[in-house]
Amino acid sequence: MNLLDVLLDPLDYAFMVRALVVAVVSAVVCAVLSCWLVLIGWSLMGDAVSHAVLPGVVLAYVVGAPFAVGALIFGLIAVALIGLVRSTSRVKEDAAIGIVFTTLFAFGLVLISVTPSQTDLNHIIFGNLLGVSSSDLVQVALLAAVALAVLLVRRRDLTLFAFDPIHANAIGLSPKRLSALLLGVLALTSVVALQAVGVVLVVAMLIIPGATAYLLTDKFSRMLVIAPAVSSAGAVVGIYVSYYYDTASGPMVVLTLGMVFALVYLFAPQHGVIGKQVRSRWKKRASKALV
Repeated sequence: MNLLDVLLDPLDYAFMVRALVVAVVSAVVCAVLSCWLVLIGWSLMGDAVSHAVLPGVVLAYVVGAPFAVGALIFGLIAVALIGLVRSTSRVKEDAAIGIVFTTLFAFGLVLISVTPSQTDLNHIIFGNLLGVSSSDLVQVALLAAVALAVLLVRRRDLTLFAFDPIHANAIGLSPKRLSALLLGVLALTSVVALQAVGVVLVVAMLIIPGATAYLLTDKFSRMLVIAPAVSSAGAVVGIYVSYYYDTASGPMVVLTLGMVFALVYLFAPQHGVIGKQVRSRWKKRASKALV
């Protein structure tokens, strides 16, 4: 089997084509958002929102509504509850996040255990990328388009908020509104990625691409290009590997992204552990040669 056959054989199956499209779309929108999450330090917030949507998905199934509606509602509820606990008590933000997301996630697990279903609701937790339907594909594409459009339209304001919220406030921008906007997009993006990798692994797609790009460049504009490129490539490679080695597709996508991050962590020219040392040695040798 030559390389062309390896690339084209999976595309003979409609479910593989849908899986690839959903994975790439999810990877791109998650990666773009992850650039801001990494800069602001909202990794735990991404984990919280992605887990908190679980009861919304189960309840949406019970009443026959689209999964995305229930997930989005509970994502926004989680954000509101975290803000409420943080602002009306002595509990700090990280504790508020932990309390809200673990409670809502446990609520979702209880609902799954008591809900009679002909559908395997465990797919919500671990993902069912190969079982994505045409309607799911359209839903993911629309939600991703909305999330990506908001991020791109407000990218300058959000970037200023990420780097210097005090300056943003001084020039007339509202850090609270920008924070709420970013959290709303986070909830929407979690719903998109839910179709691809499930609740448990959504946080990986929301953090790993941005963290990888952060080690490769010092410019935020380049991060917005590198992160989705790395994420979408990792999604495609992960799905192809899962096809040929018969592994779970969602976890394999995340594992691929994790391996890419490990390589960048070690060998990135400026910020990699080994790459930084090699670069330093070459500089010393160059300076000695010039002397």
